[in-house]
Amino acid sequence: MRRTGLWKNMAGASAAEFALVLPLLLILLFGIIDGGRLLWTVNRAEKAAQAGVRVAVVTDILPGGFVGYSYVGQVVGGVTLTQGDRIPAGALTRMTCTSSGCACATGGTCPPAGTFNNDSFNRILARIQDLYPEVDAANVAVDYTGSGLGYAGDPNGMDLAPVVSVRITGMQFQPLTGFMLATFTLPDFRSSLTAEDSVGEQFN
Repeated sequence: MRRTGLWKNMAGASAAEFALVLPLLLILLFGIIDGGRLLWTVNRAEKAAQAGVRVAVVTDILPGGFVGYSYVGQVVGGVTLTQGDRIPAGALTRMTCTSSGCACATGGTCPPAGTFNNDSFNRILARIQDLYPEVDAANVAVDYTGSGLGYAGDPNGMDLAPVVSVRITGMQFQPLTGFMLATFTLPDFRSSLTAEDSVGEQFN
């Protein structure tokens, strides 16, 4: 009886080939799923930042010291401002507010931060969480920078009309292709608008 060598035996070849290809197919499949999940997460974060800044520009301003602060007599860029003068953008470098309070950028120029408006911050956070529930207070920052708008001694409200930016920071993404063991930090998501009425208004 003639015997065939094992090296000529093709039984089970298809199963072996499938076993070799399967990991690559799974990685490709999970990669496609992760791509869709990442795009969905990014879109949610961008929309949440946009919704948050919309609340921020129509609710009470977070640094309470800006309210009632008069630029009449203040020196900005070597010029002493008088009643009705336009306030240059350089009058407010950047004031950043987080859940723990507000602070002027290092070496920057800002009015006194005053009392932090925690209620306004919570309204902004709640609106963001409507669209992106995973966001915590620690992931939200609100920046106020000069816009070149506003007038010293404005009788109708706050002198400044700052650009308001809401940032969502430090959010994590966990890809399936990392077998749920690896995560990476997403970039900051920011949206900005010029303040409309930052005193006496509340978003409902």
